[in-house]
Amino acid sequence: MKPDQLIPHRPPFLLVDEITEIRPGEYARGYWHLTGKEDFFSGHFPGRPTLPGVLQVESLAQLGACAVLADERYKGKLPLFGGIDKARFRKQIVPGDTLDLEVELVTLSARAGKGHGVARINGAVATEVDIMFIIADA
Repeated sequence: MKPDQLIPHRPPFLLVDEITEIRPGEYARGYWHLTGKEDFFSGHFPGRPTLPGVLQVESLAQLGACAVLADERYKGKLPLFGGIDKARFRKQIVPGDTLDLEVELVTLSARAGKGHGVARINGAVATEVDIMFIIADA
């Protein structure tokens, strides 16, 4: 499934390429393939391109939003960041890497929720974060 079927994000700010597994309102798994042609690599950092941590967290948040919006109860809604906790960046992510993204929704109500996201590179944890969000009208 393509994420743009669920969330309103579009390039250049769509940071999930494919969804490989989804349990509406509970869980999602997907990928973000980094080609090296992304604009941010040229300035972060020249000579040593590295994926910014905020974009790593955003890609996990976008995948989590897909899990929320796949649930019919949230049709016409939009999950928005409410907070980020326990963000850890354990591995440098560089051009050519593919992020294996996984988000579990820990709590979910009519107005808000929490999720736990993990991004892996070749099976090794690169990023881990707890995400809080509110659910607004789209």
